[in-house]
Amino acid sequence: MSLYEQWRNLADAERPQQEMVNFWNTYFDMETENYKKLLANHETVFSGTVASLAPQFDMDDVTFMGFLDGINTSLKNELELEKIEADTEIALDIDFEKLYFNMHGAKADWLYNLTEWDGVLSQERRNEIKIEYRESKIFRKEAETGRNDPCPCGSGKKYKKCCGK
Repeated sequence: MSLYEQWRNLADAERPQQEMVNFWNTYFDMETENYKKLLANHETVFSGTVASLAPQFDMDDVTFMGFLDGINTSLKNELELEKIEADTEIALDIDFEKLYFNMHGAKADWLYNLTEWDGVLSQERRNEIKIEYRESKIFRKEAETGRNDPCPCGSGKKYKKCCGK
């Protein structure tokens, strides 16, 4: 069974409510520390095998796989999670603007409000990304051609007399 499958099984396991809360709180605490480390060393591309990187982030291989699952869409080159094993070479080459955007999508305020962001993205840029995120969630209806409007095909006729028949 791949590390990703093991992570999915661990994350999706049936547990009593309090045990589930404890599991996720423990994971989110570890995740927060990982992001603090990544942001503090934002010019460093952490690379190596999963087995060598996981201890650097104080995680076991399976839990580190969960972290990779969360950060994967923010990497410059996404990983094929299903194929990753303990001896797979990976690189955490992060697009930090994309990461900040994705943290808003995950509603992870405990992550996008970290003080370590100050050294990575300016407050102005973070505000711009926040606005971009909000605008990406707004639905805009396309304007429809009215029956008396010029036909969009370019014929010069009214829509009702051309393509609107």
